Amino acid sequence: MRTDYCGNIDIRHLDSTVTLCGWVHRRRDHGGVIFIDLRDREGLVQAVFAPEKAETFALAEKARSEYVLKISGRVRRRPEGTINPNLKSGEIEIDVDHLEILNPSLPPPFLLEDENLSETVRLTHRVLDLRRPQMQANLKLRYKVAMSIRKYLDEKGFIDIETPMLTKSTPEGARDYLVPSRVHSGHFFALPQSPQLFKQMLMVAGFDRYYQITKCFRDEDLRADRQPEFTQVDIETSFLTENEIMDLMEEMIRALFKQTMDIDLPNPFPRMTHEVAMGKYGSDKPDLRVKLEFTELTDLMKQVEFKVFRSAADMEGGRVAALRIPGGAELSRKDIDDYTTFVGIYGAKGLAYIKVNEDGLQSPILKFLPEEVVSSIIEKTGAVPGDLIFFGADKAKVVNDALGALRVKIGHERGILETGWKPLWVVDFPMFEYDEEEKRWVALHHPFTSPKDGHENLLESNPGAALSKAYDMVLNGWEIGGGSVRIHREEVQSKVFGALNIEPDEAKEKFGFLLEALQYGAPPHGGIAFGLDRVVTMMAGAESIRDVIAFPKTQRAQCLLTQAPSMVEEKQLKELHIRLRETAKS
Repeated sequence: MRTDYCGNIDIRHLDSTVTLCGWVHRRRDHGGVIFIDLRDREGLVQAVFAPEKAETFALAEKARSEYVLKISGRVRRRPEGTINPNLKSGEIEIDVDHLEILNPSLPPPFLLEDENLSETVRLTHRVLDLRRPQMQANLKLRYKVAMSIRKYLDEKGFIDIETPMLTKSTPEGARDYLVPSRVHSGHFFALPQSPQLFKQMLMVAGFDRYYQITKCFRDEDLRADRQPEFTQVDIETSFLTENEIMDLMEEMIRALFKQTMDIDLPNPFPRMTHEVAMGKYGSDKPDLRVKLEFTELTDLMKQVEFKVFRSAADMEGGRVAALRIPGGAELSRKDIDDYTTFVGIYGAKGLAYIKVNEDGLQSPILKFLPEEVVSSIIEKTGAVPGDLIFFGADKAKVVNDALGALRVKIGHERGILETGWKPLWVVDFPMFEYDEEEKRWVALHHPFTSPKDGHENLLESNPGAALSKAYDMVLNGWEIGGGSVRIHREEVQSKVFGALNIEPDEAKEKFGFLLEALQYGAPPHGGIAFGLDRVVTMMAGAESIRDVIAFPKTQRAQCLLTQAPSMVEEKQLKELHIRLRETAKS
């Protein structure tokens, strides 16, 4: 039907005849001559309809926004003074000889060039939203990212293998989406949170290098970088060490950014232990663009009487830390109150501070701190006149979460950051973290992560001290990929289950197929999974992963386009042996 895309026509096509198809992006009537900007996925081209061509002109008069047209005509130069340097086709226009209206359109509910659309409107009319040039560019970028990754992995000998979408419900950290079985009454499949167990079994089966760009499902509360279904670049390989896997994946991400955005990422990526990341930044995915760091004050505060600091310093698992803000002394009382409210979101009970003014120190807490302690704080933080020091004092998790978030917020708001891309490997994660509510250890990553060499015995004697062969790739404060060397010996896997308080019978019931497979010559293996949605969101400069997914869900896990989830007929429920309870009235 067409000879090329609208957005591809440029000066090279001068004086040639082209046939194009697309949507009416804009229609203008200038003194009897009609101009239509015709749009397709590659961009716009200006079509001109002269009244001398009566039949074609009459049809052009009928065309309205989002009509689908087919045009044929000669490519000519635009008149002097009308060139549009922002368009690839900006030097030319089409002198249309023939026009066919392939399909009219109802008036669209919004203008495609409107930049202030609510997300509800956009997601309700997602088909039209996807016609917008920015959304077209985002999804084309997503395609290029996926193709770059596939090309790299193919060249490195990885094989694309599909794994099941209907599988067994296993405890992997998040809530499963369950699918009732009609054939097996009372039994359920689960949609996979990840292909973790299957890719490990593929390694046992001898498929040396596997990858898959696949959907994963987690029934959890959502936010900007989460969806109930998301796309994961899943990778596993045998007979490579922890460092070899990281080197291979780092090379892939460098190649991806170079090929799709012509950006040279550092070589090599810096590496930082989990302990250092939490100590300096309060986060295991620190944004290294922000040039602010914590100062540890826990030991110093064990010698003060100020209850807020002393109780945190003496508390098991407590922490006192400071965050110096260069130039922060200019912050108003309202600014500080707003930041105090902000850290409260993360559990902080307050936000103590000291202003370092030209004429001395200013703070309501100075009267509670000995002079030598204050001097030590100034020395340790490196504060100079004009700076402000914020303090966090509580359980380490609260301090890390609150000051860590405050660090990023202030860094971005006050411009205390570098531009560009700051990748990082975070390594040497703890094997476990303690769940205060359940009073037991839980896996920090997942229960199939291998302990560091020599840490196997700690699994029984001191689980909290055991480190793992886990590694996360972080970029500008986002974790874009996480992985580990896996446990390949059944006896080590059983020890980990023991540390997690998973009894042998329970382990056999939930993971028996994996435990059995590990007994048949499982090779040393490991891998990583990248969040494709997150990577593309960052590269596109989008605010939410919903802007790089064709048909996303809302933060309430709803599809406004299709109105899913929805009620189903009683007949379908009966076939599944399911009866719905009536919701109790309040």
